[in-house]
Amino acid sequence: MTAPFPDRPWGSRTGLLGRTVSVFAATGAGSALVRALGPLDRRILQRTAGRYTALGPVGAPALLLTTTGRRSGQPRTTPLLYAHAGDVLYLIGSNFGGEHHPAWTSNLLAHPEAVITIAGERIPVHTELLQDAERKAEVFAQFEQISQAYTAYRGRTSRELRIFAVRRS
Repeated sequence: MTAPFPDRPWGSRTGLLGRTVSVFAATGAGSALVRALGPLDRRILQRTAGRYTALGPVGAPALLLTTTGRRSGQPRTTPLLYAHAGDVLYLIGSNFGGEHHPAWTSNLLAHPEAVITIAGERIPVHTELLQDAERKAEVFAQFEQISQAYTAYRGRTSRELRIFAVRRS
């Protein structure tokens, strides 16, 4: 069996702050604020090796994903929330419910090898796009437990949200 990924949540999703942020993030204004915090979040996650996030102590499980740009071949780093399942993590390309898939998902389709930074560790990983509809529904439900925003994101777009399984290389 592969070693489980570290799981070091900061704060509580079920506490007052976590619940409030989840509700706010599901709104258009909340999505815009979270998107605007992206560059700051990337810097905080980089400086703390994935231990802390700009989202603060709301229990949001955050990591940094470093992909290889599909056109440039250059490293591209994105802060993301994830669903934890022991030796597998899941990432979802919600793009806040935007019309287009986020670039990192296309990068993973072209180059499925990546690196995640989580809980103080940099871990080489292999990613795989989930295809099974039943499994995707189960994983999406995990993301809805993380934040109500994912329900709103899915409702804002007609595209199918890409979900990736992430395993240690």
